[in-house]
Amino acid sequence: MAQLFPESFGLRLRLALLVALALAAIGILIWRAVMAYPAGAHDALEQPVPFSHKHHAGDDGIDCRYCHASVELSAVAGIPPVSTCMTCHSQLYTDQPALAPLLAAWRGEAPLRWQRLHKLPDFVYFNHSIHIAKGVGCESCHGAIDEMPLTARVAPLTMQWCLSCHRSPASHLRPREQIFAQHWQAKDPSATGQRLMSAYHIDTRRLTDCSTCHR
Repeated sequence: MAQLFPESFGLRLRLALLVALALAAIGILIWRAVMAYPAGAHDALEQPVPFSHKHHAGDDGIDCRYCHASVELSAVAGIPPVSTCMTCHSQLYTDQPALAPLLAAWRGEAPLRWQRLHKLPDFVYFNHSIHIAKGVGCESCHGAIDEMPLTARVAPLTMQWCLSCHRSPASHLRPREQIFAQHWQAKDPSATGQRLMSAYHIDTRRLTDCSTCHR
């Protein structure tokens, strides 16, 4: 019976499979690295007005809820209307070129079109209010916002990142009166976390159900 393949065919086939597997493994590693640290995650986006959380939240001590009024009641934190900005800026810095778009929006000439910084896929459901109700501080996701002259994203917002907190949320929990405070630290993090887990009735078995985030 005639030989259909040369004697070296088996060796070549095995080498080709090994190369394919190696390339696949490298591709998976690159994909995981990109997902864990998305491009531009720590870069501030250009906005119509160079709003500084450092100035407003840090230097002036304005509470998060003054601008993000729906964060405790709604899935979305909310973007403040121009009228909120003009509470102060109808009197302060009205001649600054950086605020020209704000004043134009106030006069009805052109709307402010903010660039969205934190984006989740449409198949992911996230609710700000339930995180606030369960004692998760703004800082856990948004970082030291009071130190940012221009707002940048600090969290990768990947599924693995979210799950790491859902599996072990205790270290991220705060008393409700400290949720909007920056740089708050518990004196005994372990004991405080476990006490708040019980007080907020947090069951980690339900937090990792698919339907919690995918509805």
